[in-house]
Amino acid sequence: MHCLLIYDIPDDATRNKVADFCLDYGLDRIQYSAFLGELSFNHMQELMKKIRSKISTQPAKVLLVPLPADAWEKRLIHETKSQSRP
Repeated sequence: MHCLLIYDIPDDATRNKVADFCLDYGLDRIQYSAFLGELSFNHMQELMKKIRSKISTQPAKVLLVPLPADAWEKRLIHETKSQSRP
């Protein structure tokens, strides 16, 4: 299922490790603290378990949202690539 993971983690080392976890699970970084991709429900649970373990008692907020297929199909995207200079 498609999912969106966003977070606010003040500690740099923890934030970088959480980003590494997301990439390890095949999620694509779409913003500095936002990832998008496909995960099974079991993988969603595993990823959150790793994140919780890493964060422990540090201040942080992590939101992992499953996106229904019909919502995914109705998504709207605007992307502009930077132009390379000669």
